[in-house]
Amino acid sequence: MKIAGFTIIKNAVKYGYPIVESILSALPLCDQFFVSIGDGDDNTEELIRSIKSEKIVILHSTWDKSLTKNGEVLAAETNKAFQQIPSTFDWCLYLQADEVLHEHDYPLIQASIQKANENAQIDGILFQYKHFWGSFDYIGSTSRWYRKEIRLIKNNKSIFSYKDAQGFRKQPNEKLNVKETKASVYHYGWVRPPKKMQAKNAGIQQYWSDNKNFKDLDEFDYSNIDGLDLFNGSHPSVMKSHIANQDWTFVFDKKNIKLKPKERFKKVLFQLTGKHFFEYKNYNIIK
Repeated sequence: MKIAGFTIIKNAVKYGYPIVESILSALPLCDQFFVSIGDGDDNTEELIRSIKSEKIVILHSTWDKSLTKNGEVLAAETNKAFQQIPSTFDWCLYLQADEVLHEHDYPLIQASIQKANENAQIDGILFQYKHFWGSFDYIGSTSRWYRKEIRLIKNNKSIFSYKDAQGFRKQPNEKLNVKETKASVYHYGWVRPPKKMQAKNAGIQQYWSDNKNFKDLDEFDYSNIDGLDLFNGSHPSVMKSHIANQDWTFVFDKKNIKLKPKERFKKVLFQLTGKHFFEYKNYNIIK
């Protein structure tokens, strides 16, 4: 059984993506890793080539500037990369440029692939998520954060990246049948120096042209958050240097939490039942 990893990236250096850490975290699981580099204006390719691994295959892509609604260009680029993975691979591991795997989850992931491979009905594997915000010490705790998403798919070209590349579906427009793993994806998309975070938002705003919530500020305002939990676990070992280089301070005061009525209602329901109601689920979990 052969596994290909793949990702898309553009302006990794300019916007502070932990793309090197992301790729390094996936390499032990993959026979090859395909990196589709967009037409940016920094030295992203040089950064990728600095990773000393014969497993890495570099692809080049020009992002479609006409795709300016709801992040659809990200799905288009993900699909372009996926379609270039040869049929000799059985499974494909997709990580976005700010997503990292923890080495202690490798056995879980490998066991999940083996089990899913024995069932022809299974299209993908569903991962848990940890979304970090403001610093490496806090994770999102409200329903604005998706708790689970598909990151391993069969190398079936009827599968496609869905909407803004958060998840996947298959032709004509069906949810994937998935097995769930307890392994987590560590999402660091909202942990950057405030100036770089704001620059990244400004740069990617062109692909969400209908979003009117973007504010033109010098620094990103991390205080605009409804709820966080202190993270008490360990980070992937590949993130050690990245975390050590944090040069900004983020302080979260739970006294300032201002949950919307809908969020309070969901929280009460969870406390009473232990279930997450009204949750977005772009998949069918097969037991």
